[in-house]
Amino acid sequence: MAEQERQDETQEKDQSPQEQMTEQPKEEEIPQTEEAAEESAEGTDGADGEEAGGGMAGDGSGSGAEQGDAPQESTPQEDAPEGETAQTWAEKRAAKKQAKLDKKADAARDKVNELEDKVRRQLAEFENFRKRSEKEKQVMFETGARSVIEKILPVIDNFERGLATVPEDQREEPFVDGVSRIYKQFMTELEKIGVKPIEAVGKEFDPALHNAVMQVESDQYEPGTVAQELQKGYTYRDSVVRHSMVAVAK
Repeated sequence: MAEQERQDETQEKDQSPQEQMTEQPKEEEIPQTEEAAEESAEGTDGADGEEAGGGMAGDGSGSGAEQGDAPQESTPQEDAPEGETAQTWAEKRAAKKQAKLDKKADAARDKVNELEDKVRRQLAEFENFRKRSEKEKQVMFETGARSVIEKILPVIDNFERGLATVPEDQREEPFVDGVSRIYKQFMTELEKIGVKPIEAVGKEFDPALHNAVMQVESDQYEPGTVAQELQKGYTYRDSVVRHSMVAVAK
């Protein structure tokens, strides 16, 4: 028995301070929790009572405030200046607001008109540029064509001079017939592109078409009439490429 008591005392001494501290709160944990629960319950009941009382007081004060504020709401009659009725004041305010809206609408409409005018001007400028470019291109083409035609006309003159020297009895020969056919084909192609000979003999003298180099006596034509054509003139698309060189009857 004495040895057993000594072993028990040794075991109690061997226990760590942490285990002793852990065991001690466990003995006091239950009473503290029950007391805290009772205090918490009492505090909750008191708080609920206070909140209920406060809520009722708040409801009462709120209702009273609403009832007291209801007659103090502003009306148009109170906002209107002295000497004017509420309807007149409201109409003036509406008219002023409408005037502002109309002013903004007019400004936006003016801006739209300005932009549309700019677009129309740009379109007109582009159309003018296109027409001007087409005209310039056409003028350049006609200038180049006139230059080529002017260089071809002396060849035509040589064809005519050569055929004019052929006697009548030799005109049916193959060589002469071949040259005549080439000349006719040449004139046909020139006519297709707009080159035409100017009528001169028997026509009234026209300085825009004819170039008079002499005057001759003529019983066949009246004075001022072209009596003889010395060099044939040509037009290209109604414009003169070369004036006819003529002799005018006097």
